[in-house]
Amino acid sequence: MRPIGGRFAVEVSKFLLVGALATLVALVLFNGLVHGFTKGGTPPLNNQPELAYVLANLAGMVVSFRGTRDWAFRTRDVRHNDGGRTAFVLINLGTMLIPLAFLAFSRNVLGLDDPVSDNIAANVLGLAVATATRFALFRQYVFPRTVKVKR
Repeated sequence: MRPIGGRFAVEVSKFLLVGALATLVALVLFNGLVHGFTKGGTPPLNNQPELAYVLANLAGMVVSFRGTRDWAFRTRDVRHNDGGRTAFVLINLGTMLIPLAFLAFSRNVLGLDDPVSDNIAANVLGLAVATATRFALFRQYVFPRTVKVKR
């Protein structure tokens, strides 16, 4: 039997690895949509980085759900009849507003629109805050630990 702190560390580690894969998928799509998939090519959503961020992260969300459900939190129960999908999507959509706010602030308030600024705002600062929030909400509302009563 693992100590409680050990179980938490394992869940955090697995959650972060799944998140890293989902983030990689979203990062490639976001940068391709906003800054171009090929050098000299016309980026399809260069003037719509928020839309590109949402579309890229919807793809990442699919990767994230499978990995989170089947690996990171596989020892936890699912509280909802749909396997936690609805709560998972709602939490992801809600917490997606955090990096979007960082991106909008960087673009609209600071006037920064280069690839480095976009990625630091959305995919470093905003993502760090959103990831911590998402982990806490998933553990609490989507994949809670079942307490077994001793008799």
